[in-house]
Amino acid sequence: MKHAIIKCVNSNYSVHAEGITELANAKVSYHGLCQILWNAPDVQTAYVAIVDEQLDVVEGYKEYIHHDAQPAPEGE
Repeated sequence: MKHAIIKCVNSNYSVHAEGITELANAKVSYHGLCQILWNAPDVQTAYVAIVDEQLDVVEGYKEYIHHDAQPAPEGE
């Protein structure tokens, strides 16, 4: 079975990777992307998921990433 890594970052959907036949490789790609998005200062919200050919989430691999709005610096 083939797998894909899909993402929705700040309301923009895209396929990060597709056609991955080994689930272990999909998991590595998924975790790497989640790490990047958690550390990205321009990401407000994001969803990342591993899906199969029927677009079902595989083994619960779906992450919600969110960053709280940064407070304005003092004096502004």
